[in-house]
Amino acid sequence: MKVYHDKDIDGSILNDMTIAVLGYGSQGRAQSLNMRDSGVNVVLGLREGGNSWKRSIEDGWEPMTHLEAAQKADIVLMLMPDMAQPIVWGEEVSLAMTENKALQFAHGFNIHFGEITPPANLDVIMVAPKSPGPELRRQYEAGFGVPALVAVHQDASGKALEKALAIAKAIGSGRAGVLETTYQIETETDLFGEQAVLCGGVDHLIRAGYELLTEAGYPPESAYFEVCNELKLIVDLIYTSGIGGMYRAVSDTAKWGGLTLGPMIIDDHVKENMRKALKAVQDASFAKAWIAESKGGAKKFDELMAECDALEIEKVGREIRKMSGLEK
Repeated sequence: MKVYHDKDIDGSILNDMTIAVLGYGSQGRAQSLNMRDSGVNVVLGLREGGNSWKRSIEDGWEPMTHLEAAQKADIVLMLMPDMAQPIVWGEEVSLAMTENKALQFAHGFNIHFGEITPPANLDVIMVAPKSPGPELRRQYEAGFGVPALVAVHQDASGKALEKALAIAKAIGSGRAGVLETTYQIETETDLFGEQAVLCGGVDHLIRAGYELLTEAGYPPESAYFEVCNELKLIVDLIYTSGIGGMYRAVSDTAKWGGLTLGPMIIDDHVKENMRKALKAVQDASFAKAWIAESKGGAKKFDELMAECDALEIEKVGREIRKMSGLEK
């Protein structure tokens, strides 16, 4: 994968452009503030009266509707949730997109799975920072950035990649590194990572460890510390030093236990389940199921979130986080 840094990117292509950021959640807030601080002309498009409207005003914005922002913009960033994007596109943004304007996403879901099909006279690009929005903002304010992926789906103007790279530079990612990829690779690897490791895998590994310890008679607080609280410390070590660096930082007993028993826990059976998850991403069956769930009112989704909030480990965790000053 080709990697770009600030020195490789000409940000001047944005000098005479207006960038519309639609959405003011985790990514929308961070990216819009970073671009504004980089000297880019940014307008903010939101659902009038929505939860983010007031917060954006407090941050010094003059928000407008999605349609108004898209009409003013040369590049439109679709940074609202995936399931909201096709509606906003169909009802508002598509009405404002004229030849050689650019439509930009931070995740390829709706383009890759065909929920949004832009006309051929538009640039369709992606800039996907590889961190949550608050960390993107924190790193920018600290004078650095987080890595990002860029991709081009359509290049109507002949300058689509240059536009994507300039946006990546403006949000601070050129300081860390910008990797060129495709919509397919970003979408499929991102979904798999979330499901099998980062969210689903880690979540259920924690749940299983907690349940096993408490069922064996150990105090819930001890179980929480061992299988959840200390996870952050291990992930931080891996983040800064790699897997080998993590092992070199822990005790020899921890090294031996992890290296010998880890493969027993995450065995070929688990990898086979991961293969099934990847296949469901690749053949679009996961996407179809999620789209149907969302359009059907998201009842199962709400049930699963309620079940998660009601877990014993969550109740114990809230008390420990309060005790630690992490939660009020």
